Amino acid sequence: MRAEKRTKTKKKRKGLRIFLWIVLGIFLVLGGIVGYAVYQTKSTMDTIYEPVAGKTAKPVELDGNNPFSVLILGIDQREGDVGRSDTTMVATVNGTTNKAQMLSIPRDTRAEIIGHNSTNKINAAYAYGGVKMAEDTVTNFLNGIPINYYIKINMEGLKDLVDAVGGVEVYNDMDISLKDKEFKKGNVTLNGTDALAYVRIRKTDARGDFGRQMRQQEVIQAVVEKVATTQTLWNFDEILSAVGKNMQTDLTMTDITRIAKNYISARNNVENMTVAGDGGKSDGIWYYNVSDAERQKLHDSLAKNLELE
Repeated sequence: MRAEKRTKTKKKRKGLRIFLWIVLGIFLVLGGIVGYAVYQTKSTMDTIYEPVAGKTAKPVELDGNNPFSVLILGIDQREGDVGRSDTTMVATVNGTTNKAQMLSIPRDTRAEIIGHNSTNKINAAYAYGGVKMAEDTVTNFLNGIPINYYIKINMEGLKDLVDAVGGVEVYNDMDISLKDKEFKKGNVTLNGTDALAYVRIRKTDARGDFGRQMRQQEVIQAVVEKVATTQTLWNFDEILSAVGKNMQTDLTMTDITRIAKNYISARNNVENMTVAGDGGKSDGIWYYNVSDAERQKLHDSLAKNLELE
């Protein structure tokens, strides 16, 4: 039993380390399922393409020789609400060394909000100024790491995507609940409504926000695995519709194709990074506090993979 448990944990952690490729995989699979769907897929990519006005960092030539970075935002956006970035991740990919990095920044991290002249939780940057302010704030937090591209996923719309693929199965590592939704330890089958509750749980998980980030990554990974199966051809339109309504990126279909061609080997060498810090209250608000030394350490690691130094 212990050996089986270790195997399941090892498989799950491996899946979490490749979250960038999970997100990009949605686009890659949609672009390559069948030849007849190319036009529909391109139309969807045109729909979700949303460049950032006044973007600070420039895109790079994705020829395999130039490293690049991607900001991944999971937005908890409900009806009538702009939303905050429930998940904030920075990925760097180097096609020469075939190495990728994935840094998860806790949503409660105390940070200077660039362009808003305030200090707040880092997830407030998106609420105040959209993707542009989120990019600039993350760049400042990481002492100058540029953000070349972004991918934004509406976590509320995750329900549509899960239902479009016919539900997903995940391995839940503890008993957790959210209001009237209970999820027992073990393999759990989720429809769209259940999946949305599953990825929002925090209070009944001792790991707090870190546990929630893990579940978000698990569900998205499970969705991609379903998209890659042949039976999704029968509900291809529903999948495209869910993607079109709930995702935005400044990566074009040409960019995605070039990444798949020139950088895909990096998926086998992914460094999963976390932010070391301490929790505490300031003016009655709970923050995750990160030292200047830790921020510089993160910068140095990311800058090395981006060949900035």
